[in-house]
Amino acid sequence: MVQEEARDFVKYSFYKVAPEWRRLPRADRERSKDEFVATLAEFTDRVALSSYRLGATRGDVDFMLWKISPTLEAIDELTTQLNRTKLAGYLHTPHSYLAMTRRSPYVDQHRHEGQEGTATTMRIIGRKYLFVYPFVKTHDWYQCSAEERQRLMSEHFTIGHRYPEVKISTSYSFGLDDQEFVLGFETDSPGTFLDLVMALRESEARPYTLRDTPIFTCLSKPLRECLDGLG
Repeated sequence: MVQEEARDFVKYSFYKVAPEWRRLPRADRERSKDEFVATLAEFTDRVALSSYRLGATRGDVDFMLWKISPTLEAIDELTTQLNRTKLAGYLHTPHSYLAMTRRSPYVDQHRHEGQEGTATTMRIIGRKYLFVYPFVKTHDWYQCSAEERQRLMSEHFTIGHRYPEVKISTSYSFGLDDQEFVLGFETDSPGTFLDLVMALRESEARPYTLRDTPIFTCLSKPLRECLDGLG
């Protein structure tokens, strides 16, 4: 019996705070932030987590938590505990994506710095910016031969190699959520990511993209700074 490779569950949770929270007395707001931070700290041994601020980049999102764990139960328990905090009573989640890692069917001996193409687990690098979006391909893509899909994806890899400053984290949502993939790109240079996306728009595989929005520009910040940015 072939043993299945270890995989990670990946969860991107985007939060928006209600205006009523900002009108609370400052002491109440500070206590609610302290409680939220302390609750997350209890799960650091079970869930890898990174926090991001989006107040300056999206009107519908204030901050995002990127969570990775070998078990979905750990992410579920963390979510349950967060929902019991005071701050959670003033938060809603306009966007949320669930996915898993797996070995790419298009990558074999694909190796270069920062691009673990064959990895079945995910590692947060911690660069200044993270760009996240759900991704869905057309039905026609899956009717192409394996050889044709490999050819088109090989062109994608060639384009990506021109931008080694951008590290991609691909996760898969087939049967788990509404999208097929969730893509995350970590970089210290937004301009480099913009150039990469423009180059990929000209690739032969582009007509097989059905949907790749919404797109989130996330600034990496410690959780407390993300919460302080709420008000």
